[in-house]
Amino acid sequence: MEQFWNDQKAIVVAVVVALIAALSFAIVVPENEQAVVVRLGDPVRVINRFKPNQPYGQTGAGLSWRIPLLEQVVWVDKRVLDVDMDSQQVTSSDQQRLMVDAYARFRVIDPVKMYETAGSADQVGEQLQPILNSQLRQELGKRTFVSLLTAERGVAMDNIRKGLDREAREYGAQVIDVRIKRADLPDGTPLESAFTRMQTARQQEATTIRAQGDKQAQIIRADAEAGAAKTYADSFGKDPQFYDFYRAMQSYDATFESGEGKTSIILSPDNEYLKQFKGK
Repeated sequence: MEQFWNDQKAIVVAVVVALIAALSFAIVVPENEQAVVVRLGDPVRVINRFKPNQPYGQTGAGLSWRIPLLEQVVWVDKRVLDVDMDSQQVTSSDQQRLMVDAYARFRVIDPVKMYETAGSADQVGEQLQPILNSQLRQELGKRTFVSLLTAERGVAMDNIRKGLDREAREYGAQVIDVRIKRADLPDGTPLESAFTRMQTARQQEATTIRAQGDKQAQIIRADAEAGAAKTYADSFGKDPQFYDFYRAMQSYDATFESGEGKTSIILSPDNEYLKQFKGK
């Protein structure tokens, strides 16, 4: 073995050096990374560039090549990234101070532009954070606190996303979504006074609804009684004898209705009042 090493040492060393040199040319690009190849400070090409709806496994990831010493690789995350905004106090259009927590999600779609303007995806996130704060203040400042509890909140978020996306394009990024995690009044007197105003407004609304309901009930009841009276009048006009019988039955029911009193009524069998008991 020692004799073989002595005889083949030069060849083995040459093979090892060649293998190391070959490996220095090769780079492995994972699916979740974009590789910007920079030659002497200038980006010359992108490996595994992001493309919408590109099938997994056909993105260009895998083994690639570069020129050692002349070219270096800058890695850019291909996944969706987050920008978290610190809790901020925002004044709504109805002069309510709100404590707002929000976040945005973005993706680098132009890694060359990102490299030239920001240098890295982390720097893009840091650049977008104050812009998100500004867009949030401007948009929420146009709206009332109550509107943030309704569907109008979605419209506000879409406007913020569009404004932030315009700025993000300058860094080679695309803003996918903006969401508010929390929008509350500050603790203390402002919160309590807001709750009191909201409670009063709901009570006034309930009173108005009940008044409208009573009005509608009276109208419906009056219409029903008028309809019943017309029906009775039409039927009595067609059969006067039935009308006399019906009225007598109502009178008997009211007169002889059993109750707690002990009043006695004495009438002659021939009394006109009792004529309906005799039949025809």
